[in-house]
Amino acid sequence: LLLRWRRRRALWRKVALAQERQERSLVRMEAAAQRFREQHPSVNPVSILSLPLPELSRKLRDGSLPPDHVFYAYVGKALQIATETNCITEFLQESESQLRRVKLMERQGLLYGVPVSIKDSIDCQGHDSTLGFIKCLNKPAAEDSVVVQVLKRQGAIPFVKTNVPQSLISYDCNNLLFGQTRNPLLYTRSPGGSSGGEGALVGGGGSILGIGTDVGGSLRFPAAFCGICAIKPTGNRLSKRGVMSGIVGQKAVAAAVGPMAKDVESLALCLRALLCEDMFSLDSTVPPLPFNQEVYSSTKPLRVGYYETDFFTMPSPAMRRAVRETKQLLEEAGHTLVPFELTNVDHVVFNYCVRGMFTDGGRSFVKNFKGELEKGGTALFLWLAKAPHWLKTLLCWISKPFVRSISFYLSQQLWDSTSTPLTTSTFPPQDFRHQFIAQWNKLNLDVMLCPMLGPAFGIGYPAKLSVAVSYTMLYNALDFPAGVVPVTLVTDEDEEQLKGYKGYYQDWWDRTLPKAFGGGVGMPVAVQCVALPWQEELCLRFMKEVETL
Repeated sequence: LLLRWRRRRALWRKVALAQERQERSLVRMEAAAQRFREQHPSVNPVSILSLPLPELSRKLRDGSLPPDHVFYAYVGKALQIATETNCITEFLQESESQLRRVKLMERQGLLYGVPVSIKDSIDCQGHDSTLGFIKCLNKPAAEDSVVVQVLKRQGAIPFVKTNVPQSLISYDCNNLLFGQTRNPLLYTRSPGGSSGGEGALVGGGGSILGIGTDVGGSLRFPAAFCGICAIKPTGNRLSKRGVMSGIVGQKAVAAAVGPMAKDVESLALCLRALLCEDMFSLDSTVPPLPFNQEVYSSTKPLRVGYYETDFFTMPSPAMRRAVRETKQLLEEAGHTLVPFELTNVDHVVFNYCVRGMFTDGGRSFVKNFKGELEKGGTALFLWLAKAPHWLKTLLCWISKPFVRSISFYLSQQLWDSTSTPLTTSTFPPQDFRHQFIAQWNKLNLDVMLCPMLGPAFGIGYPAKLSVAVSYTMLYNALDFPAGVVPVTLVTDEDEEQLKGYKGYYQDWWDRTLPKAFGGGVGMPVAVQCVALPWQEELCLRFMKEVETL
């Protein structure tokens, strides 16, 4: 007991030091912003912060806007949003040195002089990628991840790292090291996750471009919850070298690196910059597919599949209305809308998504938490993973009438990787993927319009409602590019209709969902735009059409 007490005290000391380092980062940001204001009192940061990324980039490259004016305008705004939402974990102090080097460079690179925020789990040389774990403290990355290297070669200036949930396997944003990140639109709401720090910072205007990752909706949840845009590309369209994973080695559910910004044009500019020779030479596993501007710029009418529900997680009234209104606008603009029927989503979620993520019975995931002080929202999962089979069988029998398919969570099939061999022919689920594409091709679709979970849940609810990832995780299992665009706000009528929310199973999850949705009047609601693998440009083109309409 004494040894355990001493070890825990040492761990708490590490947590305190991490929090002190975070505080020092914010102090340095404040000092840097204040120093610049004193030296350049005539610079108006408001006018700089109001510029969309494409216009800001043009002004930086043509020399009409100095890089230091832009950089310190965003440092000051980022500090304000960090104070309000707790979204920044570390200021990259070398960004000031990089700024000085950028000023001496020729004005080239599509992102010349643009400050960019980076998710905690993406390596930046000399800085920790903690994933919210104590064990990852004081282990600075030896080199930049490939995506950060390419950003720098394109003239961008990574300037902060942002908060994540512990282990990344959550769509909230809370960990013991840095605490809870709040939604910039309503502080009692979650910003989403796992790229929640990015969502809060970009949504609050403290960053014009953020880079995050997505393994079940981790870019799309924060974007939808914070009222911004994001795209999850096909898993290997952008390099993942130097990007840390919450479950090392799993490939069944495709993770992806992607951008977050206020508008679709900014996302397109970012992908145009990243999909270059530098990306392909630094990571030869990335297919050399440059950005296809012709596809993105096309005005050809689209054939759009759509659905309002996946018949697993009942959509909120605002979610359903968002799809219906977007469908109507698309039809009025000359596009063809075709109903698409999803089937067996419960089977897909549990057999392909959940089981695919934990193909080793959850062993490697559980191992991540060994020696940690807190298990976050995963405590029940970790306990179940360690529980004997007879106890899981008993709990399965008891809980089956109350929570949908809970028997799958508890079954030996999930927790014992030896019960059914998990081979590359089983995961990724290629048969399911081919069937889905066959249905898509039979309807001759270009793209798909889908619901996106919203409005933002109250803080704490994502941990209780893992079931709600069904709308997003489907496209990680399929490895399709998927983006989100905010299209409406929750109305009083939506809130009134929520009183009649029953769900499809009337279980504990369905009784909890309306509480999570409730009280969201005025909060943004997005739709999800999907294309076939490797068609990011078409996905963005569709997102742009939705945004414009």
